[in-house]
Amino acid sequence: MLNQRARQPIDRFGTRQYNGENMRLRLIACLAGAMASGPLLAEDLMTAYREGLASDAAYGAARASYQASKEKIVQGRALLLPNINLTANANYNSVNTEYGKPIGLVAGTLNYGSYGAGLNLTQPIYRQQNNVIYEQAGIQVTQAESQLVLAGQDLMLRVSQAYFDVLRGQYQLLNVQAQKSATSEQLAQAKRNFEVGTATITDTYDAQARYDLIVAREIAATNDIQVKVHALQQIIGRLPGPLNTVAGPVTLNAPEPNDMERWVEAAYANSLQVKIAKYNLDIAVKEVDKTRYANYPTLDAVAGANYNYQGDSTLGTSQGVRSGVVGLQFAIPIYSGGSLSSRVREAIANRTKAEQDLEAARRTVAQAVRQSFIAVNTSLSEIKALQQAVASNKLSVEATKLGQEVGVRTQVDVLNALGLLFDAQFNLVNAYYVAILAQLKLKADVGKLTDADIENVNRLLQAPIAKN
Repeated sequence: MLNQRARQPIDRFGTRQYNGENMRLRLIACLAGAMASGPLLAEDLMTAYREGLASDAAYGAARASYQASKEKIVQGRALLLPNINLTANANYNSVNTEYGKPIGLVAGTLNYGSYGAGLNLTQPIYRQQNNVIYEQAGIQVTQAESQLVLAGQDLMLRVSQAYFDVLRGQYQLLNVQAQKSATSEQLAQAKRNFEVGTATITDTYDAQARYDLIVAREIAATNDIQVKVHALQQIIGRLPGPLNTVAGPVTLNAPEPNDMERWVEAAYANSLQVKIAKYNLDIAVKEVDKTRYANYPTLDAVAGANYNYQGDSTLGTSQGVRSGVVGLQFAIPIYSGGSLSSRVREAIANRTKAEQDLEAARRTVAQAVRQSFIAVNTSLSEIKALQQAVASNKLSVEATKLGQEVGVRTQVDVLNALGLLFDAQFNLVNAYYVAILAQLKLKADVGKLTDADIENVNRLLQAPIAKN
């Protein structure tokens, strides 16, 4: 979808150079220098993404959650393995004994110590509930893997969005500053013409009003850049330096295949959101089985070795007892106040909820794919139209300036023509960014966004032109 081969000779954003280009390039250099918080080294999208992998809190939380989920396998397996316990006790005893008639045993109060130790083993033989818990653990780990991949794709989109938001803000400021420069020149010319009597004071007032408005827009654009820079900082963990920007000639291709419903079908099969919802359903199905098996009999193999010793007891002498046991332990749940039946009904209801959540995920993903697909193709069409609009507006500016020189156009007409040109240029730049982000979003919607896609976008970027 992303390609560096040019189909048509174009400048930075698909348009021909114009007379104010040198001024804009100087502004780029100044803006890049102002943004730098360290060495003046240009940063590209791939660098920002790699730093996001290490620094982004949301992705870090997803990674920790995945690590935690892997322990569920160990915990589930433990329910199938032997359970061995070592016990020990030490006691001080005080016993008062009375007998109805002499029987040869010592009566009265006896104080003595006792202690014991035991080693007991239980091996589950038939516990269906434990088997289901272990199967659930495997599903949960697989689900956590998908959630981590989804978090990675979300990071790619967030980094790309924040990165291009900064570039969009930079270009907006450059256009505002270019308009400010042009308006300033027109204001100076209007003042000169008024002084020599070739223009009215109205032209000066109009130019001054436009200039004051553009100064206000420049302040707003500068503040907007700061907000967007800090949004990128939130992801990568530091203030970024000057950013590489999209450079021409570039070609953005239509989705392949260029068939919306085929992308929807791919999303049904590969979307991470759909997979996660499907795993939730699988877990809910297992939960129903687990709660039902809680009513089933259980069978365990048991073994134990114990030793108990007590001092002078009621028998009149100390004694030590060693014992061992090996056997089977069988249990049948009979009645638990209705809690087990209630849990089964609860699990069935949660399974139904998971089924509905899966269907909702499928519909949501399908809608997202259609929106992204349309956004890609719309942006590509818009790019072609805006390229022509920029070219037409440049011709309009040149014609209007010529008309002003011969007296058939006014200064206001020139400023209006310049304003339309600057707006067309910004809209063209914005269309490039929207198309790139829509392409990334479309791949993410079908679960196919990878590092290679970020690298492909990164190849479209080049370092800002340095100040001479």
